[in-house]
Amino acid sequence: MSVSDEVLTGVRAALERAEYTVARVRALLGPVAGGALAREEIVPALRATTGGSPLEVFVRLLWLQVPVAATAVPEEFFAAGLAERVGERARPLLRVQPVEGVDGRHLGYAVSDLAVRPGSKRTPRPDHVVGSGGASAGLAQLVVHRPVDNALDLGTGCGVQVLHLADRARSITATDLNPRALQLARMSFALSGVEGVKLLHGSLFEPVADRRFDLIVSNPPFVISPGEGLTYRESGLPGDEVCRRLVAGAPQRLTEGGWCQMLANWLLIEGEPWQERLAGWVPAGCDAWIVQRDVQDPAEYVELWLRDSCEAGTAEYTTRYDAWLDCLERWGATGIGFGWITLRNSGAADPVVRVEEIRHPVEQPVGAYVERVLDGLVAGSKFSTACPQGLRTAVDIAQEQIGPPGAEDPERIVLRQRGGLRRAAAVGTVEAALAGVCDGALPLPPLLDAIAQLLDLSPEQVRAHADAVLPELIADGFFEVTGEAAGEETGRA
Repeated sequence: MSVSDEVLTGVRAALERAEYTVARVRALLGPVAGGALAREEIVPALRATTGGSPLEVFVRLLWLQVPVAATAVPEEFFAAGLAERVGERARPLLRVQPVEGVDGRHLGYAVSDLAVRPGSKRTPRPDHVVGSGGASAGLAQLVVHRPVDNALDLGTGCGVQVLHLADRARSITATDLNPRALQLARMSFALSGVEGVKLLHGSLFEPVADRRFDLIVSNPPFVISPGEGLTYRESGLPGDEVCRRLVAGAPQRLTEGGWCQMLANWLLIEGEPWQERLAGWVPAGCDAWIVQRDVQDPAEYVELWLRDSCEAGTAEYTTRYDAWLDCLERWGATGIGFGWITLRNSGAADPVVRVEEIRHPVEQPVGAYVERVLDGLVAGSKFSTACPQGLRTAVDIAQEQIGPPGAEDPERIVLRQRGGLRRAAAVGTVEAALAGVCDGALPLPPLLDAIAQLLDLSPEQVRAHADAVLPELIADGFFEVTGEAAGEETGRA
């Protein structure tokens, strides 16, 4: 499928004239129809798009995937293969979704195969190219905001991550094992005005074996299944091996201080702590932050992905379901975790690896503060009250005191983050007192001595307590190290 630049320029101009953007579509549909469309239910959106304006025509044809009057469709759409004439109607052949950045800006358009919705009589073709969705939006929210010289989108699919990276990376390489994905990604870039992207065909890191990048992002085919299936979601490798290989191979493809951020699924295996298992994936020299955001039991997981491929209700459904559960049972899976993996190539002899579960909502985009998260993990691992350093309370920290009304002393003191990861930590009087006075202006030892005098404790007792509890509070982002030690550690970023 080869489409001329002239034709794609005409398509782009028509989309822009109609103001076919997420913001305009959202305003057109309203909250009810917009919410239903997010669940792949199109009837409310059809009811909201009957006026015949160019925007309504494009929403129906390119997003809702229903035929429209051929006379309402620009000729370039037919020449580009986005639609075909069937009598007096134009029938959609490809899906074109507007893409919005994490800051709400219009970024362009993602071209993909038509979505296969629940109730459809067809299933996706093996080389189906999926459009922009919840997973791709989640990865875009995670990716660090710092500008970079060069970036790699590994497994680009329809190219949506490239659209998010275009304004912060001087050069971008995008790879995919699926030739059809590369074809549609090229169309996405042309319709979005993104130039100079190097598109390479191949699996995992093979196409870029001799290159290094400041930033690697990947929404890989992480679905854990009995074998090969749909290219966009299944790698054909056993279990969670594809994600392990990506993590293991990242450092050799990262520049000093470079980042790798990806979405992943992993097996929760009976008798094997999942945190230790995932920490074992991380190669030497990389700081790592791995976060489990959700867990499904084996049956839930299989049902999710059988619905995704619209196999529910088919003759093969029961057989596929049974075989999939057999496979997970052989691997000893008690569940499947989903989450984020962030690596930073620090080159440190003693890198920091944090594997944790965060199931509650956090402030988005995480990419706006993910660098601060890793800096805090590093600073916490090196902290000691004996070092020449200061300490300041992080911004947006609230203190809660819990106890009976009128009681002289609270039963419990809690520090809570009102932004960022929104963590909460139960603390003692020493930490609470520090949170009230730490602004980074004074060295920590005199502050601890003053708190010891105030609480009628020995300075040695207070310093020992601080050495025991502050590293975790720093790593969790409640306090930030300032001064000499902080400069040494954050210089690793």
